[in-house]
Amino acid sequence: MGFAGFGEQLVDFYDGLEADNSKAYWADNKAVYDEQVKAPMTALLAALEPEFGRGKIFRPYRDVRFSADKTPYKTHCGAIVGGYYVQAGADGIMIAGGYYQMAGDQIARYRVAVDEERRGEDLRRRLGKVAAAGLTVAGDQLATRPRGVDPGHPRLELLRHRSLYAWRRWPGEDLMLSPELTGEVAAHWRTLNPLIEWLADHVGPTERPRR
Repeated sequence: MGFAGFGEQLVDFYDGLEADNSKAYWADNKAVYDEQVKAPMTALLAALEPEFGRGKIFRPYRDVRFSADKTPYKTHCGAIVGGYYVQAGADGIMIAGGYYQMAGDQIARYRVAVDEERRGEDLRRRLGKVAAAGLTVAGDQLATRPRGVDPGHPRLELLRHRSLYAWRRWPGEDLMLSPELTGEVAAHWRTLNPLIEWLADHVGPTERPRR
């Protein structure tokens, strides 16, 4: 079955979860989540799979081990396909792409590549095209320059990044409830592809062993 849009009860479900983020609310409304949120997200990923590959829906449960906020459930539904991301919630749809977090070895490789004229300017050009297409370039950054970097470096702003991605949001319900969402997500993921390719080629996954 193809993607026909997220369910009309999605916004009410997440508005209610924000007001009452409890196991009792989740248990009472789990059928709404399964039918109005998870099932459409599964269908959306299936529609995108032929071009972008198989996706994964993130679990709805928050990791509260190291957080002061102990509410147990996420107030949105997110899914990932490689370096691409899509999220649905009460505030609408968001898409993104890139590296939302980088381990130390990834940051080191990223900075070596950005420091090099050819690869660094290539990244700058790619980010310029992404921004010109209406996406916002973002990422965690150092407050100052990295140690040992010349304060006059032509790509200092890029070197300050500890993560790098771009995103766009569509507020409201119109696109979220429409089958046209598939085409919009695909088109914007294609726009993000040059950034994701650069990161894959010059940074790649972390080489640190998992604990």
